[in-house]
Amino acid sequence: MAPNVLKLACPNRRGIVATVSNMLFEAGFNIREAAQYDDHETGQFFMRVAFDGSGARADLEARLGATEKHFQMTSSLRFDKRPQRVLVLVSRFDHCLADLLYRQYVGEMNMQIAGVVANYPRETFARLDFDGAPFHYLPITKDTKKEQEKRLFEVIDETEADLIVLARYMQVLSDEATERLAGRCINIHHSFLPGFKGARPYHQAHARGVKLIGATAHYVTGELDEGPIIEQDVERVSHGDTPDALVRKGRDIERRVLARAVRYHIDDRVMINGPRTVVFPD
Repeated sequence: MAPNVLKLACPNRRGIVATVSNMLFEAGFNIREAAQYDDHETGQFFMRVAFDGSGARADLEARLGATEKHFQMTSSLRFDKRPQRVLVLVSRFDHCLADLLYRQYVGEMNMQIAGVVANYPRETFARLDFDGAPFHYLPITKDTKKEQEKRLFEVIDETEADLIVLARYMQVLSDEATERLAGRCINIHHSFLPGFKGARPYHQAHARGVKLIGATAHYVTGELDEGPIIEQDVERVSHGDTPDALVRKGRDIERRVLARAVRYHIDDRVMINGPRTVVFPD
């Protein structure tokens, strides 16, 4: 069973770890896992604590409130062990969607795919078993973008989605949409950012004769492909690889990078630190 998780951030000073540990102990909880990071550039301190025990949540919340005030701290506390509800947005390429469906099927991650949204019809994904997840066909054109996003947010509300995943969803969200989804929308970009942003990055990489290709999972912001990076990976290529070969190899990287990023997020292992992230891997 997933543990309770406390995440916190505050200006760094002495006594934070001792105070938090003692707070959990006095509230009747046991620490199962703890990780911390001190950002020397900004002076900010980040901490993630996984814990269990028979203590009362109300008592812990009261103690946490006093701790937050003392250390000028922001925190999040999750006692909810239910699977995170994930809404997957996809376009024509379905390899990342297929991978997430499989990982849900084998119980690899504490998530439930609450729905699939695509700007291509269901027939495009005929070979995939959605395992009961509802499919929403939301076509989009330049003239219907505003109406399509309005319907998208209706779906997000209807499915009670905790996390939105752009699994090779080849549409740029509006500034209004990225603001509403801040911190809970992950995109997989088929490039090792910050290089080769935008469209056809593998073709850009081939034209430059790169020796490494990669993929990047990041939170979505109003700046295209500029959001805080959660996870990346690379694979070596050679001068003999065609653009199609790079695309084929890139699909494998994209799948594993997106899966790790989603898992880190739903396990509360990611904290946003300005334009960057702090990730506490397992």
